[in-house]
Amino acid sequence: MRVRVVLAASAAALALTAPAAAQEGAPWTLENAAGAPDWLTLSGSFRTRYESLDGQFRPGLAGSDQLVSLRTTLFAEARLDDFRIGGEIFDSRAYGGDAGGAAGTGEVNALELSQAYVGYRFNDAFADGASADLQLGRFTIDLGSRRLVGRNNFRNTTNAFTGARFDWTSADQTQLTLFYTLPHTRLPSDKASILDNDIAWDDETDDLTFWGVFLAARNLPFGARGEAFVFGLDEEDSADRPTRNRHLITPGFRFYRDPAAGHWDFEIEGGVQSGETRGSSSPADVTDLDVEASYAHLEFGFRWDAPWAPRLAFEYDYASGDASSADAEYGRFDSLYGPRRPDFGPTGIYGPLGRSNISSPGLRLEVRPDDRWDGFIFYRALYLDEARDSVANTGIRDASGASGDFAGHQIEARARYWIVPRALRLDVGAAALLQGDFLEQAPNATGEGDTLYGYADITWTF
Repeated sequence: MRVRVVLAASAAALALTAPAAAQEGAPWTLENAAGAPDWLTLSGSFRTRYESLDGQFRPGLAGSDQLVSLRTTLFAEARLDDFRIGGEIFDSRAYGGDAGGAAGTGEVNALELSQAYVGYRFNDAFADGASADLQLGRFTIDLGSRRLVGRNNFRNTTNAFTGARFDWTSADQTQLTLFYTLPHTRLPSDKASILDNDIAWDDETDDLTFWGVFLAARNLPFGARGEAFVFGLDEEDSADRPTRNRHLITPGFRFYRDPAAGHWDFEIEGGVQSGETRGSSSPADVTDLDVEASYAHLEFGFRWDAPWAPRLAFEYDYASGDASSADAEYGRFDSLYGPRRPDFGPTGIYGPLGRSNISSPGLRLEVRPDDRWDGFIFYRALYLDEARDSVANTGIRDASGASGDFAGHQIEARARYWIVPRALRLDVGAAALLQGDFLEQAPNATGEGDTLYGYADITWTF
């Protein structure tokens, strides 16, 4: 009850503090309120979310779970000719959780400087009409579909990196991105400090590096666009943090056409993963395994030129699993730094699905009644690629494979409404994980039955 009151009070506060000008169609912004000059960009956001879960699926946890999370961001960037300097603060906090709940570093990262960078733009770089941007410092990364690296939107905290990024864009909008970074390890990571919303500076170290090459092109056959990429991750044990010593190379591609009224659309994305890793982060595990893993996303849809702009799409997601930790090879796909929400449903205290050991066809129906409303409903059937590995992100496993390869079904729905256009938005959603044989019979299954989850949040963007 207490957390529901907090949510309602926060929503009311947001509605009352949105200036009257916003209600008249001119949203209040921090930049306008500060009288910022043309060379200075200022923006921010504040989000309050309440989420509730019944029927815990995570081994080691039991009972229902509730959480209120707050996320505040403040961004500033100064541009002087071709030079720019910028920064962003992320303040992510959570309330109402307990030691038996699922709250972790995905929900709490209080008062963190996620971005602090300098950049420079080069005109006519290497070709007439081309441009290039060099960025150094702390920053977030969004590339392509964001399935392997992206800035988190639904999750209360976000992935961030320290390093260098170079972007080149030709006159015909072909884009090339190169980056070499040290991913941030979110701190604190112990349960007591997370529940207390303690403040600690995120860590970066050359024991963990992430780099990539990304190429995007337009005007391909069938009115499509294409992408090709290679991402690399190198990880070593540090003095205070044992790891799986991952050394992964992930090349892949994407070929797609965006949805449009009265037209078919499609998306084909896939990649393979090779290198070496250990089966666990235990200091006693010193065996390096050869990695042979892969993933794929297929999507075919049609949007009708009709009221509510309905779009129906078939989707299929695959990511390989590992047959046995005793083998000399490791087959479980590592999704690197990709957000899960767009394909696999809400995360937060829910989030059972992810891009590992899954074979999942699904059907999605989207609607947009008007400029303020949008929503969807999505059904997935859940199968394991490898019956002896844990399914997706649940942690539930049957090493013998005797529980079969059918995990169950997921049904999710979401509706969003702009209370104040471009300023105040309500987002409500729900998901149900309906158990199949595997989730019911695996040795470490919780035995709590189907999982039911719901959330409501309100975001003020200024």
